[in-house]
Amino acid sequence: MLKEPTLEKLHALRLRTMAAAWEEQQKNPDVVAMSFDERLALLVDAEWMARENDRVGRALKEAKLRIAGAVVEGIDYSPVRELDRALVRHLASGKWVHEHQRVLVSGATGTGKTYVSCALAQQACRKGFRAMYRRVPRFFDELRLARADGSYPRLLARLARVDVLVLDDFAIAPVTDLERRDLLEVLEDRYGVRSTVISSQLPPDRWHDYLGDPTVADAICDRVLHDAHRIALKGPSRRKPEKEKAE
Repeated sequence: MLKEPTLEKLHALRLRTMAAAWEEQQKNPDVVAMSFDERLALLVDAEWMARENDRVGRALKEAKLRIAGAVVEGIDYSPVRELDRALVRHLASGKWVHEHQRVLVSGATGTGKTYVSCALAQQACRKGFRAMYRRVPRFFDELRLARADGSYPRLLARLARVDVLVLDDFAIAPVTDLERRDLLEVLEDRYGVRSTVISSQLPPDRWHDYLGDPTVADAICDRVLHDAHRIALKGPSRRKPEKEKAE
């Protein structure tokens, strides 16, 4: 029989899922009765799905999202949140990543900014893009350490290559002159060629004042605010107990 040599060749070609699916087909009379084209399609589908799942798994592991299980399908559209379902549906298509656009997510603490940001990044990974998550306070520490050990250019190059960069918890602490310049460097490298998600408790219209230095603030806001998709989350903190929310 040709079964064993064929299985060995499939494994040699690293088509392990296809090999396993083929063996399973032999045990199912209904599948054996199918045409060659139908059975081949099932085998190809099994291999493709396994590889796609592996790819998404690697992308999500690399992204290091704060909420690994965040998905666009899990976003809450309760009326109190005033969340634009059509906008989220548009962002879920991944078109904004193809067009190198930005998404700004704002709202009070606990309204779900991190979840929405991570869900958009997770969806981008599912669409074939690479993502990276960073909390801004630690992100500035990372950039400062990179300056000190000489890896700053390599870190900037890495940040410039990732398709979707999520900067979470922006503007929760005073910013220094060095941090302003670091942020400008990162955003300048990404402007028009990569996509960025920024979440903040501070509304985007107040970011210029927060940044302080008029010249740098102008440069940063010009690269971030222009034509960005904006999601403003409303409602009470989602971290509060349900009983407290109802009172």
